Amino acid sequence: MIEKGKISAFQLAFLILSLIISTAILNIPIITGRFAHHDMWISPILASLNGFLTAFIVYQLHKIYPKETIIQYSQHIMGRILGKILGFVILFIFLHVCGIIAREYADFIIAAVLHKTPMVVITGSIILVCAFAVRGGVEVLGRVAQIFIPLLMLPLLLFVLLIPQFKPENLFPIMEHGIMPPIMGATGVIVWFGEIFLISMLLPFLTDREKGMKWSMISVVVGMLTMVYLNIVIIFLLGESAITYRFPVFLGFRYISVANFFENLESLVVAMWVMGAFIKLSVFYYALVLGTAQWLHLSDYRPLVFPFGFLTTLFAIWVSPNAQELSKFSRTILPFYATSIMTFIPIVLLCIAIIQKKWKNKY
Repeated sequence: MIEKGKISAFQLAFLILSLIISTAILNIPIITGRFAHHDMWISPILASLNGFLTAFIVYQLHKIYPKETIIQYSQHIMGRILGKILGFVILFIFLHVCGIIAREYADFIIAAVLHKTPMVVITGSIILVCAFAVRGGVEVLGRVAQIFIPLLMLPLLLFVLLIPQFKPENLFPIMEHGIMPPIMGATGVIVWFGEIFLISMLLPFLTDREKGMKWSMISVVVGMLTMVYLNIVIIFLLGESAITYRFPVFLGFRYISVANFFENLESLVVAMWVMGAFIKLSVFYYALVLGTAQWLHLSDYRPLVFPFGFLTTLFAIWVSPNAQELSKFSRTILPFYATSIMTFIPIVLLCIAIIQKKWKNKY
């Protein structure tokens, strides 16, 4: 086995949670609110169904092939040639998403604090740090996520200081225009829950594999509740005008002021974004280099880390001409483009695997 490290199912839960909420922390209100308006808090609940489905399907595949990742067992299920083609498509998706994450990180950092810093410097620096974490292996990623994710989520509790400024009436009437607006809002969020697909690259390295399903489901629930919480806070604070701001959660932290002393907490949002983007990018980066090594039948994935880091930096610049185009792509194309691979492909693989198993048992 290329990777000799091990993680617990509990650490897997933090890695999954980083995939779901890291980039959602700043963008979730505007993505869901564009369609759902004051019903935006319902959209994550609907979108989480995709997370539960994806986790269940991938875990069932893992039970059939417990020591292999999807890059490996797809060749057993579909045959060597078709399996190789599918593996290449999945790896390309990983590379593309790595570029998107790095670009979103750079766009926020440039807009918030480093206005004149070249994008290549910002993306290159975060990818370099991720490269060292990826070279450390899955154990390093698991421990980093276990430490950083609670630190990332803790500042969100500071919104309770804004309770005197909340306007609960902004939440009503609930589903004024029916269920379709929340469903449309969920289409932009569904991709984050679909990213739980990456457990297909991590489940073989669990020390307690029987708990993988339970902690995967718990991660989806926590991610969904976090998104609902953020949406409700922003609705109470800004109402439907939240969609007119680029980073409404970032703006929400600016409202926090206690005794003219405890204020100007925007730096906390920047720190949260850096930690979240670092972990999420590292997980996709790790899946990319590990999967490529398995696809090429290499004995070690570490020689691929820095070359793919350079390629990811190029993708981060190439992926979109500007932040507005990237935002439009993330809202309109990415949910269908990524979900078709991360949810639909595992369903097809599981159906074929079950048919093959029954056929062998029959004959």
